[in-house]
Amino acid sequence: MKLTYNTSKDDLAYYLFIQGDLIGDETGPKLVEVISDAILEGAKTFVVDLSEVRYISSSGIGLLITMLTKMRNVGGEVYLTSPSQHVKKLLIITKLNNIFTVFDSVEAFKKKMTEKGL
Repeated sequence: MKLTYNTSKDDLAYYLFIQGDLIGDETGPKLVEVISDAILEGAKTFVVDLSEVRYISSSGIGLLITMLTKMRNVGGEVYLTSPSQHVKKLLIITKLNNIFTVFDSVEAFKKKMTEKGL
C-alpha cells in the first residue's frame, strides 16, 4: 500500500499523519524533509500519528529513528500516537517503546501536554 501523509501544527506540536506502509521507500527522504523543515521553523515537539499505518519495515524503523535523532539534536522530541496492535508489537520487539514516548491517540498526547502546562 503506497504511503501518503499530511501535516498540521498547533500551539503544542507539529503533526505528521501517515497512511499506508512505512517501508522507507522513496517517501522516506520526504518525511525526513518534513521534520527538517519543522526544525527550521523552530519546532521542538513532533508527533507522528501511526493510526493508518499497517506495516513498518526495518527501513521504516530507521526512518523513525532518524526523525527522533534530528529532533533530539535540537533539544526536541518525537512522540508516536495511535499505533495498531501490529505496530505496537513491533515497537516492543525492537525495544523502540523504550526510546519513543507512545500515546494511544493524538487527543491523549494533547491532554497530557496540556496537563503538564506546555
